[in-house]
Amino acid sequence: MATDNFYETKNGRTSFFDGGLLQFIGWTILGILVTVFTLGICYPWALTMIYGWKINHTVIEGRRMRFSGSAFGLFGNWIKWLLLIIITLGIYSFWVFIKLEDWKAKNTSFVN
Repeated sequence: MATDNFYETKNGRTSFFDGGLLQFIGWTILGILVTVFTLGICYPWALTMIYGWKINHTVIEGRRMRFSGSAFGLFGNWIKWLLLIIITLGIYSFWVFIKLEDWKAKNTSFVN
């Protein structure tokens, strides 16, 4: 069993977030603009962009996380979920948040 001797730390802590406020504001504004100008069609792209930024700047117990989800992959799920919402007259919309969190977790791993 291989062991990694490299653990990231910040101010003596092994779990931290190293993203900055200006980066967050920039990515959020970009996501909003893309969503508005495409009339919501590129919303999955905006979500994956923000998720990627948050997760890629997160370190848990010295291990950096990596987000590997793609807008294309989310878009397929988004269409499926939209159809299920329409078929169930909106009832499925209560599960979309859970499905989105599950998709995000499925596409998150550790770098080191």
